[in-house]
Amino acid sequence: MDVEIGIQNMGRTVSFTTDKTAEEIVEAINTAVESGQNANIVDSKGRHILIPGKTLGYAIVGSETSHPVGFGALG
Repeated sequence: MDVEIGIQNMGRTVSFTTDKTAEEIVEAINTAVESGQNANIVDSKGRHILIPGKTLGYAIVGSETSHPVGFGALG
């Protein structure tokens, strides 16, 4: 799952890929925003991404990540 997070007063976005489902990501972000705490999401490399619920600007939760192999049809 591809995720892009925008944080208030920060010019760059935080983008990462996780093995969690869209529902799990949305639930973690909603809980963080409602409680004003951090959301702790583990990315596909095992790193912990802490998202501040108090200053979250937006979140884009994408579709399942596919890993295509090769360069497609040539010819």
